Amino acid sequence: MAQSEVRGEAPAVEDTKSLAPKNSDAPARSGRHGGRGGGGRRTGGPKTERPRRRRRVLRWSATVLAVVILGTAGAGYLYYQHLNSNIQKGKRANGDDSKAHRTRPNAAGQTPLNILLIGSDSRNSKENLKLGGSRDHVGDPPLGDVQMLIHLSADRKSAAMVSIPRDTRVDIPECTDPKTDHVYPATNDIINVSLARGGAGCTLLTWENLTGVYIDHWMTIDFAGVVRMADAIGGVEVCVNQNVWDHSTPRQRGGSGLKLTKGPHQVKGEQALQWLRTRHAWGSDLMRARAQHMYLNSMVRTLKQQNVFTDTGRLMDLADAATKSLKVSEEIGTVKKLYDLGMEMKSVPTDRITSLTMPNIPDPNDPDNHVVPDADKAAKLWQMLQDDVPLDKNGGESGPKKDTGKDEPAKKPSLDASRLGVLVQNATRTGTEAPVQQRASAIGQVLVQKGYARAQADTSGSLAEDKTVVRYPSADLEGDAQAVAKALGIPMSSVKKSTDVSGVTVVVGADWRSGSSYPKQSQPKAGDLPEGTDAVNASDKGDCMNVYGPYQW
Repeated sequence: MAQSEVRGEAPAVEDTKSLAPKNSDAPARSGRHGGRGGGGRRTGGPKTERPRRRRRVLRWSATVLAVVILGTAGAGYLYYQHLNSNIQKGKRANGDDSKAHRTRPNAAGQTPLNILLIGSDSRNSKENLKLGGSRDHVGDPPLGDVQMLIHLSADRKSAAMVSIPRDTRVDIPECTDPKTDHVYPATNDIINVSLARGGAGCTLLTWENLTGVYIDHWMTIDFAGVVRMADAIGGVEVCVNQNVWDHSTPRQRGGSGLKLTKGPHQVKGEQALQWLRTRHAWGSDLMRARAQHMYLNSMVRTLKQQNVFTDTGRLMDLADAATKSLKVSEEIGTVKKLYDLGMEMKSVPTDRITSLTMPNIPDPNDPDNHVVPDADKAAKLWQMLQDDVPLDKNGGESGPKKDTGKDEPAKKPSLDASRLGVLVQNATRTGTEAPVQQRASAIGQVLVQKGYARAQADTSGSLAEDKTVVRYPSADLEGDAQAVAKALGIPMSSVKKSTDVSGVTVVVGADWRSGSSYPKQSQPKAGDLPEGTDAVNASDKGDCMNVYGPYQW
């Protein structure tokens, strides 16, 4: 009986032994069997009660630990759900009229990532009204006064932040309001009104049609969101070369209220919003874009220095502020996807981030208030983004080479050239230049001479395209479109599938205003930016804003 009871207690003895220090085996055994005086011979209650009590203690401790772990996990899950519920989402694009196409993958199969960041001037909340001023616009659809494309290279080793001034006159495509289903017809207007014609998805389409760059996602942020984010970051350093006070003057009403002394300053909260909204004190809307780039570059440096991605408390504060402040396109509408996006951005070295503004010139129709793209220079910038050419020169020769698709074999045409109908459109109009008269007819005649007897000009009106393209509606006509492009000397990378056409269509763009053969296009090189971009590298800590005379104090 005694042996049986001792064997029955063996697991408890071994369990307890495993918890004791290695140099205390003997006292542990003595204690388990009742101490000195032959306790090992007894088989009654005292011998078995203590191990059972210890087993109960261990079992209770394990239960408590399990409850604590599950409780913590539950709290984490609830917090994760709380963050997800903060996020507002919307459709990526509020229409189908996009002429942009994804950039071809590089040799490693990677593609760039493009995100459109839109700053809204909405006054449709008490918080925004308090921060934004005028009550005259309460209830009005918000305008997109800040518009910036964030481009992450395919290899995630370089990035760009490209602004278009809010007063840029552009073609805005037909868009549908996702809330009311109201259809806004295509128009020509300044770019900031695109947000009021169907939301961020309409602004995205406007950018795609202007730049030819495929945009993966959008994010919008309002006045209150800027304040929350600035507070969560803890301050961003900015700098002015003179004392600045952006206030109403007899000649110019309004102003952000920004008031700083000469030199560097940490701005956060409402003061950060004032910095981002200031326009008059910098002298123009173009200089406001430069001040915004300075702020964002400094913010990137600040976040990297704080190592916020490994600081749980800071990360939670930022996550809460970001999810309350941002509205995003639905494909990135979860905390995990936004976090993954942040980690991708974090991987880019500061000296590989370039901030710049689209080259522009005064609008011939309203030179005092509006601008239009500087056609050739803007086209070069868009080409660099489409081809994923780095906008800086700090990358050396590292990274996978790009696959331009030039060596890709052409598809076999489905029809003989003489039987194929080809439509030629004149899209040589730009923001500053009238279309070249009879351009579609001239290129149509070139095609006829090359055997395309059914080629004809579209006489319905002139369009505006920076680059010449050949479009086709379905896969069975891809080979025919490629053959037409080859006959005219147009590169295969400019042959695009499109739902906007019913047959093979040659769109003669502003890059081909004269001549019967498509002009050879030079390939842009890393850092070879066009003039007029006002580019700034994010590693430049010595950048300061000049203050326009009337706003110095």
